[in-house]
Amino acid sequence: MAEQPNNNNAGAPGRPSGKTTNLTAGGRVPPQALDLEEAVLGALLIDKNALSRVIDILHPEAFYKEQHQLIYKAIGNLFGDNQPVDILTVAAELRKEGLMKQAGGERYLAQLSQKVSSGAHIEYHSRIVLQKHIQRELVRISSEIIESAFDETTDVLELLDTSEQKLFEVAQGNLKRNYESAEDLIRQALDRIETISKQEGLSGVPSGFAALDRVTSGWQPSDLIILAARPGMGKTAFVLSMARNMAIDHQKKVAVFSLEMSSVQLITRIISSETGINSEKLRKGDLTDGEWNQLTSGVKDLENAKLFIDDTPALSVFDLRAKVRRLHSTQGGLDLIIIDYLQLMTVGGSKAQGNREQEISTISRSLKSVAKELNVPVIALSQLSRAVETRSTSKRPQLSDLRESGAIEQDADIVSFIYRPEYYQIEEWEDGASSMGQAEIIIAKHRNGSLDDVRLRFIAELAKFSDLDQGDTITMESKMNNGPGYGSAGFNSDDTGGYTNLPTPGLEGGDVPF
Repeated sequence: MAEQPNNNNAGAPGRPSGKTTNLTAGGRVPPQALDLEEAVLGALLIDKNALSRVIDILHPEAFYKEQHQLIYKAIGNLFGDNQPVDILTVAAELRKEGLMKQAGGERYLAQLSQKVSSGAHIEYHSRIVLQKHIQRELVRISSEIIESAFDETTDVLELLDTSEQKLFEVAQGNLKRNYESAEDLIRQALDRIETISKQEGLSGVPSGFAALDRVTSGWQPSDLIILAARPGMGKTAFVLSMARNMAIDHQKKVAVFSLEMSSVQLITRIISSETGINSEKLRKGDLTDGEWNQLTSGVKDLENAKLFIDDTPALSVFDLRAKVRRLHSTQGGLDLIIIDYLQLMTVGGSKAQGNREQEISTISRSLKSVAKELNVPVIALSQLSRAVETRSTSKRPQLSDLRESGAIEQDADIVSFIYRPEYYQIEEWEDGASSMGQAEIIIAKHRNGSLDDVRLRFIAELAKFSDLDQGDTITMESKMNNGPGYGSAGFNSDDTGGYTNLPTPGLEGGDVPF
């Protein structure tokens, strides 16, 4: 006759009593550490201080055996009610919930309490129990992926996305779990208030433009911000100026996804803005000794900036999610994600519907989903329709000018426009002030704030935006910086600052490809 199992192993794989996770599809026992689960529970039953050391490590589902899950839940309930935890109170809690028999009975609780003599090693044991749980989750997810991969009706890109999402949730949900006291929360709140105070009242991520930050209070976590303009208004120049401000001046982590320009072209623009050397000279390498010195010294701060640029063309929403998740994980979080620009993104997979308006709707929803998932503001550049150009009255953009505007406007927390009257040979603002070398950021929708217009300085020669009172000037004297085509009226169609060969899919003309 086969040897009968001891009661303290009830529920182990292949044993007659106690529920555990089923065998894997390959017939193998899932990863588990029953002895350590018993040791952890035993320590909790005899050491009143043990739970406080593991409650931020383990959750009930981390235990392999169902009996252990029930016992740990009962211990957690007692702790939450500020009741003492010992073998008698745990037994009473299980009886109250009608789970005593299902949890193994009083005899099993007594056996657990005799497993260890103290709770000295409970943290070490708990981390091993958690590791085994994560291994089981990986086995489960892998099995689901394999099953879906063999299904001929499965969309491969969707499978990649959902698979990565499940793995991301395992990492985020199991590696750290915190129950925080009022004391800890108050300390965090005070630190947050102090940080906001130092940031001049900003509750979000500073853009580096003081006038704009006064309206937005900084870009808020989980917000989707749409920045739209006609070609040539300076969309890319604006977000690059902002990315530079955030990464260098505020030490923020910024990810830029450029679907139109290469990463080298983008960083060259930032170098031009940072050093005051025109990008055409940088592209040709036609620099004087003084300019070389200025270049070398001017890029030192930029080299250390946490600025990440991806220039994958025709980026799909699935690829974007995968990339930002990995970057968010490897960099310990991101502070801002920039997409340049929305209309060049693709849906990918079987969700490509042929109807571009529906595809744009899917893309905008996905961008909002990314912002919420990572709790990071996402700025997506967008094109405006030709309606702006055909209006005989004001050229100021409005919400109805957004291409495929319905879904974009609905999903966005902020919709803003860039308007430069100078582009249309309009030399004055409506209030009579000169508009030369200036741009206006129009906040047309602000879900959680006010609507306003913010004027900034635009330095066409360097493709750079700054606050009006900042007084930026070109610091290098050269024929390239002062030659034809680089005056205050901006670039002309014959001289685009060295980027005449940029790919411009989807653009409808305009003087400058940014």
